[in-house]
Amino acid sequence: MATDKVFLCLVLVCVFLRFELIGAAPEGALITELPGFEGTFPSQHYSGYITIDESHGKKLFYYFVVSERNASNDPVVLWLNGGPGCSSFDGFVYEHGPFNFEAGSTPTSLPKLHLNPYSWSKVSNIIYLDSPAGVGLSYSRNKTDYRTGDLKTASDTHTFLLKWFEQYPEFLSNPFFIAGESYAGVYVPTLASEVVKGMKKGSKPILNFKGYMVGNGVCDNEFDGNALVPFAHGMGLISDEFYEEAKNACNGSYWNSATAICEEKLEKIDKAIADLNIYNILEPCYHSPEAADEAAGNIRLPYSFRKLGETEKPLAVRKRMFGRAWPLRAPIRDGYVPTWPQLMDSGNVPCTDDEVATSWLNNEEVRKAIHAEEVSVVTWELCTGKIEYFHDAGSMIKYHKSLTAGGYRSLIFSGDHDMCIPFTGTEAWTKSLGYEIVDEWRPWTFNEQVAGYIQGYDKNLTFLTIKGSGHTVPEYKPQEALAFYSRWLEGETI
Repeated sequence: MATDKVFLCLVLVCVFLRFELIGAAPEGALITELPGFEGTFPSQHYSGYITIDESHGKKLFYYFVVSERNASNDPVVLWLNGGPGCSSFDGFVYEHGPFNFEAGSTPTSLPKLHLNPYSWSKVSNIIYLDSPAGVGLSYSRNKTDYRTGDLKTASDTHTFLLKWFEQYPEFLSNPFFIAGESYAGVYVPTLASEVVKGMKKGSKPILNFKGYMVGNGVCDNEFDGNALVPFAHGMGLISDEFYEEAKNACNGSYWNSATAICEEKLEKIDKAIADLNIYNILEPCYHSPEAADEAAGNIRLPYSFRKLGETEKPLAVRKRMFGRAWPLRAPIRDGYVPTWPQLMDSGNVPCTDDEVATSWLNNEEVRKAIHAEEVSVVTWELCTGKIEYFHDAGSMIKYHKSLTAGGYRSLIFSGDHDMCIPFTGTEAWTKSLGYEIVDEWRPWTFNEQVAGYIQGYDKNLTFLTIKGSGHTVPEYKPQEALAFYSRWLEGETI
């Protein structure tokens, strides 16, 4: 009996210590209030900077939302938006963050914040990170750091993670996942590879990395680049004649067209789809007043490039640029990757209204509340033209093969009405890995309705579509997104 009492006391002490540790995060990072929100946070929020390079003053900004369910045991998820050059506050404000944002009553008034019933913090601890330096609220005192690429971004983000977990050691034992969308189809697997390498080398602290998820992400220039034309035809956006003409003229290869007749046929297709919301063909295209003057200057989807010293830059600027995922026919062509402001020569993202996030994150009281630098130091933009970015990691297929072969779980999901990174290309490259199908193509359901389709492969690889959704799945289908997210994190059948 005495032994049992001692054991019970030890258990209670461990539980108490674990509970206390959840409050052991840096005191100066705790967020106590947010302008625009009235009420009590359902969990603790932290934010601030992690210095990646002291000599350069390179700092990455994060916003950390503790799980509303069971912070001690729920997974820690790092969330990355894409671009390249786009802030992860896109996910925080418009997708799966803890709040829904309502525009203020006047153009100058702050947005109102309401609790989001479908926040991913319902089932996980989640870190929103602005990466690389120069994006969102992240910055460097040395502007040479704004010339970067896939490999440097992965290395810097790995450094961020090691330093972040040093400051939040109470979460080291939690399962850790990396997630993102769009150009984060590059960020996520390259970072995951860095994490795995660090674990093998014994880099401290040792992360409890379990897997990753990518939504509507770029992967491979051939698979992604050849997906647009068949997708547009399958969705009824171009005629049979347009499709057959292009297929025959281009020999089925649209991403790297080399003949004048192929270009001519692709021009017709570009013109037919130019006025659609490429992120979700079911949704209207938002037109800001500033963007109206840009609409007349269409340039076709492919770009000409010229050498400027060691840097390739676009010769022609496309006036109708679709934004967050650099949707050229080959979305991850090797070399210089122009961000959307560089392509568009404008501060607006066509079809996308970012006014609420811009007004909130550039408010000085908000900056103080979230421990960010003043606007005079760094101005927040949804997507920035400050960085000079290079795709130097090649196709992501080799990364996916290595990670899944290593036993790490992978969820690849696609909104099936996204024309920016069409699901058809993603379905094709997941199939190309050659893994055995262990869960044959079938519908998955939410609230007794078909929510999309799923195919499961050997080595814990899952491909999933979300019916009626666009490029940013949680923005268009928040309930369904929380459903598959929570099921997958728990290891349950979707």
